[in-house]
Amino acid sequence: MTTGRVGIGFIGTGNISSAYLKAITGRDSLPGFPVLDIKGLADLRPEAATARAAEFGLAAMSIEAMLADPEIALIVNLTIPRAHVEVGLRALAAGKHVYSEKPLGITFAEGQKLLAAADAAGLRIGSAPDTFLGGAHQQARAVLDSGALGTIVGGTAFFLCPGHESWHPDPAFYYDIGGGPVLDMGPYYITDLVNLLGPVTQVSAMASRLRSARVVGSEPKRGQRMDVKVDTHVTGALGFANGAIVQVGLSFDVAAHRHLPLEIYGTEASLVVPDPNFFGGAVQLRRIGEKDWNEVPVTHPYADGNYRSLGVADMAAAILENRPHRANGDLALHVLEVMEAFEIAAREGRTIAIQTPVERPAPLSMLF
Repeated sequence: MTTGRVGIGFIGTGNISSAYLKAITGRDSLPGFPVLDIKGLADLRPEAATARAAEFGLAAMSIEAMLADPEIALIVNLTIPRAHVEVGLRALAAGKHVYSEKPLGITFAEGQKLLAAADAAGLRIGSAPDTFLGGAHQQARAVLDSGALGTIVGGTAFFLCPGHESWHPDPAFYYDIGGGPVLDMGPYYITDLVNLLGPVTQVSAMASRLRSARVVGSEPKRGQRMDVKVDTHVTGALGFANGAIVQVGLSFDVAAHRHLPLEIYGTEASLVVPDPNFFGGAVQLRRIGEKDWNEVPVTHPYADGNYRSLGVADMAAAILENRPHRANGDLALHVLEVMEAFEIAAREGRTIAIQTPVERPAPLSMLF
């Protein structure tokens, strides 16, 4: 049982910060994570930090004050993707561990630079997504680890939607450098696949960008034009060290579809894994000769709500317990290399070998 608390500070108080703060402070019927002691919120726009702090009864402070605060050991970096590495390096230079929202960086070289700086400073890097730690995904992993599927043949992974401009209040960054469906949603799917199957060894892909501009459909920027600077429809395949081959589709251009988010196929059975953007969902198994899918009871914790910040809590507990944390920098760097390989493979028309080693994170039971 973990005892003690780790002082944390948030840099970036945009849309996603609300989910983190609700999980940590125990809102929406969640139990909260007492290992995390929130010391303050900061943002390049001070008024945003002030508003979010007032919403949760927390303190707003400047980024400079946060990085100078000796009671803050861990920075949760929720800035836009293009700022992840810059802010992370600044926090490391101030002697802070860093947990970043996904992706770790917008290029593999950036991610390598961040991990090298952390190693040199003797500090830790963590990164979203942490949804693979959710009870449904840990249950799916337990099924795989039991050998129920036989030899793993492959699988499918699909995130296909019309884009985020219909609902997000400021969606332009999804179509700018550092955006696109691969860097935006790929981390959820690829991280969960590594959790389930182990490391990726090769990537092949094709990609398209059919529109040069899109229009915001949500308030307060409805009608504004956004330039599209990234590929918005990407398909490909991942080859894994265990021999599995997984077909992948990631798109901001699809009006509707009937694909399930994740399926894993074995010689003896197939497994339906729920949406990796969530912690819970139905896990289903169908063996050879069976006519119906059978729901697997989810007995693992963290399946009944939005536990975004579970990875931060595990990282803080790991610091106190002097053990590896699960949503770690090596995992995030591996996933980033895989995502960049989609772009290279599509552009150059060849299969890309993945170089970064990674171990499957340890299975998770109840943290506290």
